[in-house]
Amino acid sequence: LGPAPDWHARELLATSYVRASLLRILAGIGLVVGALLASSRLRLRWGLLIGSALVLIVAGVWTSHAAARSGHRATLMTLDALHQLAAAVWVGGLAHLLVAALAPAERPWSPRILQRFSTLALGAVAMLIVAGTGLTLGYVDGIHALLGTAYGVMVLTKIVLLVGLLALGAANFFAVRRFSAARPVSAPPLRRFVEVELGLGMTVLFAAASLTSLPPAIDVVADRATLGEVATRFTPRVPAFTSPTIDQLPVDDPNAPRTDADRAWSEYNHHVSGLFVLLMGSLAVLHVSGIARWARHWPLVLLGLAAFMLVRNDPGAWPLGPQGFWASMAEATVLQHRAFVLLVVLFGLFEWMVRTHRLRSPRWPLVFPLLCAVGGGLLLTHSHASLNLKSEFLVEVTHAPLGVLGIVIGWARWLEVRLAAPSDRLPGRVWATGMTMFGVLLLLYRES
Repeated sequence: LGPAPDWHARELLATSYVRASLLRILAGIGLVVGALLASSRLRLRWGLLIGSALVLIVAGVWTSHAAARSGHRATLMTLDALHQLAAAVWVGGLAHLLVAALAPAERPWSPRILQRFSTLALGAVAMLIVAGTGLTLGYVDGIHALLGTAYGVMVLTKIVLLVGLLALGAANFFAVRRFSAARPVSAPPLRRFVEVELGLGMTVLFAAASLTSLPPAIDVVADRATLGEVATRFTPRVPAFTSPTIDQLPVDDPNAPRTDADRAWSEYNHHVSGLFVLLMGSLAVLHVSGIARWARHWPLVLLGLAAFMLVRNDPGAWPLGPQGFWASMAEATVLQHRAFVLLVVLFGLFEWMVRTHRLRSPRWPLVFPLLCAVGGGLLLTHSHASLNLKSEFLVEVTHAPLGVLGIVIGWARWLEVRLAAPSDRLPGRVWATGMTMFGVLLLLYRES
């Protein structure tokens, strides 16, 4: 709506965005009321729930890219509505499936519930793919737009995650078909895979939501990166372990345009961080393979990474820059960076205590995979503030594989924790190898 202070309520209500947002709020309230209605008023309850859900989807379409298009608007809005409906049925159904099994002790699923849901999910997946393909064709005008814009790369990332989700869903689908309709299903491995399927589904929805903050690829023409520029970012070269000096950086002006020295400073930070992560991944591989029990202490490497981050994150501040420690804490960016350093220290100590069984609760080992999965999702969807869309995109494009790896590491570790031996061996090797690959990608990171 803009920063103008003289907006009046009547003018705001005249915009389709505000009207659609108000409808979504009312629909959300309707869903809550419907869920709280007594089961004796079943017809009213279902009518309110279904009606509110449909209003929520239709109103959501009016705040999407489809509503702002001048060409093929009705078609794109219809596809968007179907896309949202299919995603809600599939991922929302997974959530309800897990809730249906919640109890003080996990109770078995009814085979009828599983088979009904698998059939419903199959139809939702088909609708999701068809509608998603139509939207992609409408918003992405060719391979250059797919690979040369933030929107296109996010679509590709979403497809990669969706392929993994489909593979997991297909495995669960065929597993359900093997169960007898006469006996309850209490197979723990199936339950664990449904947990991961739900987690991946929520990550895909998270990535899809971030697309609304990006201009469609078809609209980005002047600031579109060429295929050569994108390929350069992924062309391996020897990591740089030499850093510019503070005198070469514009530390006195935080708003100064980025220079070659700034980019070299950032690349050095990523490469040294990659060494720390590569060391952690290698130790984790040794541990999960049973080669070296002492390698379980790998989380302590995070303390070294935190010390490096404290020194290098803010070149204009203590200890390298001219700004003192306490004076620099008044800067929001510096304060945020130091808070992250503290979190890395705390997490390193926490995970070390989990690995050495100083923390014995079965819930504590789930913290690491959840943080990895959430961190991977944030890495996919975060953006750098820049007035140049192309330069911003060329920095962020290398984050896509890192984000996907973070998600794989998180959910593979989740399976290792939740599955019983010997089924936990493969996911254990997957996440440890993934962490090693994460370190390699950081070593190959480049901004020039």
